[in-house]
Amino acid sequence: MAAGAGRAGLGLAGAGKMLGRRMEGMASPAWVRCLFTRSRIPDSVFHPRPGDHEKYGGDPEEPHKIHVITRIKSVIGRPYWEKKIIRDLGLDKAHQPRLHKNIPSVNSRLKVIKHLIRIQPLKLPHGLPTEEEVSSTFLTTRGELVIKKRLKPVEQKEIKS
Repeated sequence: MAAGAGRAGLGLAGAGKMLGRRMEGMASPAWVRCLFTRSRIPDSVFHPRPGDHEKYGGDPEEPHKIHVITRIKSVIGRPYWEKKIIRDLGLDKAHQPRLHKNIPSVNSRLKVIKHLIRIQPLKLPHGLPTEEEVSSTFLTTRGELVIKKRLKPVEQKEIKS
């Protein structure tokens, strides 16, 4: 009887039956999971906004072809779908840049995790590398693909004395 009186005092009279120490028939905390599923992300997140190009300095007529993507924040405590996108794009390690094409399928995934990453265009200050120069290129933190120029040995001329 004391258990029933306690429930009545909380406004839960008749809400469920007592089975041992557990209340049967009350709402379980499973409803909380429904609040954080991917289906609850508003569609406006996935649609482009007109001010994005001015904000980030991009040109809508001449978009860059390749993104340099770097994860700058941790995924601890983030939802499962954000962790999956990070893993699929190869951004498991923080501050390790990865290259991805600037195509709608990649961009839609990047928009979901944009608060965890930094996106920069790939800059080619020395132009595209040739086949011989590919092995001597490196990517800077500013998104530039730099080619290390290797010096070729100079042919020495014969000195006649």
